[in-house]
Amino acid sequence: MPLRVTFLGTAGAVPTTERNPSGLYVAREGDELLFDAGEGTQRQMMRFGTGFSISNLFVTHLHGDHVLGIPGLLQTMAFNERDAPLTIHTPQGTQQSLSNLVTALDNRPSFPVHINEVRGGTVAYRADEYEVRVFNTDHDTRSVGYALVEDDRKGRFDREHAEELGVPVGPKFSKLHNGEAVELEDGTIVEPEQVVGEPRPGRTIVYTGDTRPTVETLEVADNPDLLIHDATFADDRAERAAKTAHSTARQAAEIANRAGADRLALVHISSRYAGHVGDHLEQARDVADHEVFAPDDGEVLEISYPDSE
Repeated sequence: MPLRVTFLGTAGAVPTTERNPSGLYVAREGDELLFDAGEGTQRQMMRFGTGFSISNLFVTHLHGDHVLGIPGLLQTMAFNERDAPLTIHTPQGTQQSLSNLVTALDNRPSFPVHINEVRGGTVAYRADEYEVRVFNTDHDTRSVGYALVEDDRKGRFDREHAEELGVPVGPKFSKLHNGEAVELEDGTIVEPEQVVGEPRPGRTIVYTGDTRPTVETLEVADNPDLLIHDATFADDRAERAAKTAHSTARQAAEIANRAGADRLALVHISSRYAGHVGDHLEQARDVADHEVFAPDDGEVLEISYPDSE
């Protein structure tokens, strides 16, 4: 089942010719989600071929580089005759400000737009096989991060052992795999745990938005497959990172270590570095015990299941 991440915008507060303000598109088996929508997000969606069929937009905070793309995106959706509803999730206490943004310039979307206030420690959105959890972040405004966490999958079914136990090929296989005991013709009971392995973990993506390093990032999910973390500054501006409620690349890597992340994506790169991310990568990799990369706008990442090899 595909789980695909497209980095629409990886710049800090000021865009550059190479990097757009914050935006992250996630597609999972027909579900399309957007996390933040900085200025120009709709053009990035066109440029990188994601389309506009998102069902949910998750806003980390209401600074302009994370939300100024919303009015234009909604107008384009309306021009395309959208009628499906859109839910926008936003930190607690920001509903009215976001509503004002949705209706900016007296715009009235032609489709339902629902605004859902969220807070850390809750679930913003629950789907059939995954949920999007909310965790508190440490920025200089009301802010949250989000974690897409898939449900555990069934353990592997040991068909060979089932046949050795005398289970006939057919419906009883499915019952066992679904956790039901079955009775054989001779009265023997076969329990699911005899032929089904331990549940297998799903996949997890954690997106912090803008934040200082915080323990809540560690607590929202175990061993994420991908942590997308604020890395606005390199070590040369560590004091400014603390003052402006951002993180350095090194701090992001240290959080990823503690979270047990498989991969770390460094985003929200300040325009002060003029597109040069060499120092960010070097300093993060200096402490990292995981893969580290600084994605370009348009980069696409497919997340595999942990046991896919």
